[in-house]
This record gives sequence, C-alpha cells and structure tokens, in this order.
Amino acid sequence: MRNKERLTVTVEPELIEAGNQAVAEGRAASLSGWVGLALAERATKERRLRALAEAVAGYEELFGEITAAELAAQQRADRQAAIAVRPRRRRKGA
Repeated sequence: MRNKERLTVTVEPELIEAGNQAVAEGRAASLSGWVGLALAERATKERRLRALAEAVAGYEELFGEITAAELAAQQRADRQAAIAVRPRRRRKGA
C-alpha cells in the first residue's frame, strides 16, 4: 500500500454534501476516498488532454496547422455520417 499524505482544502458546501451522500449511499467508503477518486480522475483527464495536445502538435508539425475551415468541413462530414438514435415514442394509453 502506498503512503498517503494529509491534505487540507477549502471546498463548496455542496461538494461536501455530495461526497457525504456518496458515502451514505455506499458509493464511496469515505469522504477521503471520494475526494481521492475525484483527484485521480482529474489527473487522468489532464494526462489524456496533454497527450492529445501533443498528438495534434505533432500532426501540425508534419502537415501544417489545422485551419478553422478544415475543422468546419470535418464537422459537416461528421454530422452527415452520424446516425441519429432516438428512443421509441410511447403510444398513448400504453
């Protein structure tokens, strides 16, 4: 087991309540565990965003800067290729 360090932070009361509710509902073992998980998830997200930024920079280094026009064209192509998934409508009286 890794060593842990004590951390003192100031957060909004709503976040403390959300953490305490997660503990009360059994979704977290403790408030510390809930906060630790949130920090771990944020660290993972930021690591992925850095990797994405590095990948885009590498692409642009090889092929040139991605322009706003290219982004707009890709967005249009993505929308045209997308398949809309909507829930079935419930019949009245069903």
